[in-house]
Formats: sequence, structure tokens, C-alpha cells
Amino acid sequence: MIRRLLTRSRASSLVVAACVALAVPTAAAATSAAPADVTNCQPQGSISLAGGEYTLQSNEWNSSAPQCVTATTGTAWTVSTANFNLSGGAPATYPSIYKGCHWGACTTNSGLPIQVSRLGSATSSWSTTQPAAGAYDVAYDLWTNSAPTTGGQPDDSEIMIWLNSRGGVSPFGSQTGTVSAGGLNWNVYTGRQSSWNIVSYVLQGGGTSVTNLDVKALINDSVQRGVTGANSYLIDAEAGFEIWQGGQGLGTNSFSFNATQSSGGGGGATGPITGIAGKCVDVAGANTANGTAVQLYDCNGTNAQKWTVGTDGTIRALGKCLDITAAGTANGTLTQLYDCNGTAAQQWTAGANSTLRNPNSGRCLDAAGNSSANGTRLQIWDCAGAANQQWHLPG
Repeated sequence: MIRRLLTRSRASSLVVAACVALAVPTAAAATSAAPADVTNCQPQGSISLAGGEYTLQSNEWNSSAPQCVTATTGTAWTVSTANFNLSGGAPATYPSIYKGCHWGACTTNSGLPIQVSRLGSATSSWSTTQPAAGAYDVAYDLWTNSAPTTGGQPDDSEIMIWLNSRGGVSPFGSQTGTVSAGGLNWNVYTGRQSSWNIVSYVLQGGGTSVTNLDVKALINDSVQRGVTGANSYLIDAEAGFEIWQGGQGLGTNSFSFNATQSSGGGGGATGPITGIAGKCVDVAGANTANGTAVQLYDCNGTNAQKWTVGTDGTIRALGKCLDITAAGTANGTLTQLYDCNGTAAQQWTAGANSTLRNPNSGRCLDAAGNSSANGTRLQIWDCAGAANQQWHLPG
């Protein structure tokens, strides 16, 4: 099992908060489903919640003391066993619930990653139980990365949102300001780790719950401060408890996180894309379902052939994106229509000889079999600049 341990400095008598590290859970450490009262006592164990939409991770990474987490129903869970006793430095653990992709372990139907500049909305509700004793914080941990996915340490920014803390703990870095966002007032701390920026928003007065918190407003503030890159990708959202002392009884009563991508296409031109024999790039049957084939067809002026070539690298029709099936990179991988999700499988750049190249695979959009027949599927193939790889874009 790979574990990524992150170090923190100490600030005089304060306990200084650390960001969380977690390896991809092994099969033995993961529980596939979470019926009522499922308990996991493995330091890097996980429990799938809400049909796989969320994952509860034990994430004990700086201690060997006993810890158990128990999932009850829905997204509810508790730290059922813990009695940590650290006096400073990094926390012992960060048991937390997350949505998205954390160190390569992804939940289902999360809608993430989303490029920060294309983030339409991000909201969250979280209700917690906080015992009166101990040293801990109650915090979100959002990660952004320069690429749509990573199996290791994200390289752009870590955005922490503190609802509360106890026992003298304080965020990493130093306080650099305050901000009113999402209808609430926050103290802002910033710092720099070896390869990523950190910003922490600490709720003034503290609290045990938030409802429809405008997370996007805080992400936007982080971009304005130069902490988070607008072209980076929000890859996951976590919520849990960094614990130094005690910890048993900390719990989540309910949790939700929802992010959407803006519907715009990045301001590019809209119209037909024509290829070999003057045929048009076409969405089969004008069907908007995910997985619908993208093909060649006689140009007919319908919406199934109206593509927006966005400045964000996407090519869109019918409100969805031209996508490489299963993010494949091999010759012959077919293209399809799919929800826009900001991944590398939906990025296209204009190349030499009027080609359209997918940077992730290094291959070009190609009419299969060098055919111009109606219904010819479009795929990716080694770039050769032949007629079946030449595309004339709108505008």
C-alpha cells in the first residue's frame, strides 16, 4: 500500500493543521457497500456510501493508535473508536467522506473533474456532531490539479474550509485576510507546501453545520488570491475531521456535495465540421444520450451537425462534448457524445494539415477505414494528415 505522508511545521504553542494524505485503498481495505452499521478499523480502509456516489475513508496516516469509523445510513458516519494524544505537528488522522477522485480512487457519477474556469456551481450541505473534548478541526478539503486526474499528490492547490476547531489547532500558513463569501464571514490563511498552494477559510464564530454552502464563491476567491489556477481542475471534495487528541464521537449526520459545469462552450465559433468528401461530423440520430456514436453523414444543417469549437479545447453539439470512449488512447478508439466533464478525453487542438489532435493520446480524429460513406464512425488514429483526417472547422 502506497501512503503519501505530508509534513507540517509547528507554530509556537499552536497545533498547526496539515493537509491529508491517502493512498489508493487496496482491495482488502475496501468495503464494497455500506449497509447500516458497517465498521472499518483499517488505517487506510474505505466504505462505499450512497451507491458509490461517496466514499468514507479512514485515512489514519500519522499514527498507529486504534481508530474505527462506522457508516450508518445514507451519508451518515461516526468515528466510533479513537483516543489520539498528539501534542503538535501533523494530525494523526483525517477520517472523511469524499466525492470525486482522491489519489486515483474515484466515486461514481461525481461530475468531477471540472476545470475551475468552467465551474458553473458548487454547493454543499454538511451536518456534524462535535464532542466537547479533544483537539481537532472540522474541515472540507478540496483539491485542484493541473491535469484532470492524478494518482498521486495534486500539484495545484488545496482549499480547506473550516467549520470549527477545538483544542488550539490552527490552519497551516499565516492569516492573510478576511472575506465575506456565501453569506458568511471567513478568516483566510495561506501557505505553500513543496509543490502545491494551501488556502484555509475559517468560519468566524464556528458552527456545526452548513446548508447549501456556496463553495464556488470560496474557490473563486482562491483564484483571485493566486492560490488556485483558473485552468486547473477541481478533482474531489472531502469533508471530515483532522484529529490530534481524542476524536471518538465525531460524526457526520448528513453530507452532500454537488458541482456543475457551465453550459457555455468557451466562446468559440459554431457551425458544421466537414471532412472527407465534404461529409459532416454528425451525432447519430440527433440522440443526446451519453455514448451516442459520432459519425460522418451528408450535411443537412440540423443541430446534430452544429458544433461549437470552444476556446477551452472542447468540441460541443446538442449540449454535450465530442469524447473519446473510456478515455482510450489506442488506435481505433471510437468517439462518442458525452456529458462535458473537463477530462483529457474531451480536449482537441487544431494541428498541421487541418487535423484535430487529442493531446492526451497524441492521436488525430479519423474517419474509420478512410471511408466517406454515411455512418462511418469517427475514431482516433496516428496522425498522418490524410484526407480522412482533414477537418474544416466553423468560423
